[in-house]
Amino acid sequence: MILLASPDGATLRVVVSELLPLEERWPRPAVMGVVNVTPDSFSDGGCFLEPGDALRHGRRLAAEGAAIVDVGGESTRPGAAPVSADEELRRVVPVLEGLIGIPVSIDTSKAVVARRALGLGAEMVNDVTALRGDPELAAVVAESDAYVCLMHMQGEPRTMQAAPSYDDVVSEVLGFLDERIAFAVSAGISEERICVDPGIGFGKTPDQNLELIRRLGELLKLGRPVLVGVSRKSTLGKVLGDPDAIRGSVSASVAAAVAAYERGAWMLRAHDVEETIDALRVVTAVERGTVTA
Repeated sequence: MILLASPDGATLRVVVSELLPLEERWPRPAVMGVVNVTPDSFSDGGCFLEPGDALRHGRRLAAEGAAIVDVGGESTRPGAAPVSADEELRRVVPVLEGLIGIPVSIDTSKAVVARRALGLGAEMVNDVTALRGDPELAAVVAESDAYVCLMHMQGEPRTMQAAPSYDDVVSEVLGFLDERIAFAVSAGISEERICVDPGIGFGKTPDQNLELIRRLGELLKLGRPVLVGVSRKSTLGKVLGDPDAIRGSVSASVAAAVAAYERGAWMLRAHDVEETIDALRVVTAVERGTVTA
């Protein structure tokens, strides 16, 4: 990595001099830590709205072993209202500036936010719309040679959980992601920079979420690393007997992460990084049959 002064000389930005394929940049199993700089995210909304709190949290997640820290300034929980690009930038820029030197992704669907974040050192754009939300975003990713995560979502956050419907959720998610990979490549994004996310909880019923995890191996046919974000999702609370759950427990989240890993997940997006990493260390040790690699 090379540190360069920004045009105003006030901050530094990070330039990744030799970008590697995703699987080499972050070998499997990897964990993505979550920093929501929002007042209304489903699990930790308001906890890290102040830049200082968000910075401390991001640094703690990195210290716990997160391979990359995902910073977002707009909630995408069911029913969430959109925010302006200016507001999103106001929330995330101080955090990105403070996390320089730590691998970061920017959770956004806006080209202007992604461009600023990449200039401040973000390496990945994590887009819940899979490059459908902003027609300029694909070019921003391509021009910067950044990594990108393409996620499946039926509908949009405000209405996605109203009545999700599929004939076969896994086949339809697979077909959608295949089409979005082709679109990204046609827009000039290198295929080796692309990962995919089935979008657990984004326009799916609890049973559909579980079916996606159960049959996650089918998504490996796409030939791209699969990121899974099941951490604290309400489906987990419903599995544990609460039909009105809006979030799941840490233990349930860790169990779901292990289940996803065993079915081929490459990276797990987690709020509880240390616990998730501990569980993955155990399951990979069992696979090896030895304590040390």
